[in-house]
Amino acid sequence: MALDALIASLALALGAPTADAAAAVPRCPRTLANCREAQGRIIAMERVDPDGDGDLHVVIAGGSITLPGITVLDVSRRLRPRRDPRIGDWAAGAGPVHRGSFGQRQIEVIRVAFRPRR
Repeated sequence: MALDALIASLALALGAPTADAAAAVPRCPRTLANCREAQGRIIAMERVDPDGDGDLHVVIAGGSITLPGITVLDVSRRLRPRRDPRIGDWAAGAGPVHRGSFGQRQIEVIRVAFRPRR
């Protein structure tokens, strides 16, 4: 199966965000260069970061920043929610795009929102 078809199937299976979630999408400040926004269902996470800085990496089906249809959100320790989200929850983030430790493009979020799957 082609990567694009796999991504489309996964996004369809996970479902669309609720109206509440769509209304809470974080936006980029107009003054911040290289800022991007992405939202979608969580398909993978890295709860314990090997470099020990306490951030959370969330992979969402949406945005096309990291790969077609896929975006990694790098959530700093200070923005990390009290309870880590779960696979299938909705997430959205806004912030500058930088390279991660594996060379991938990811959003280093300055604004982030999570909603549990219903």
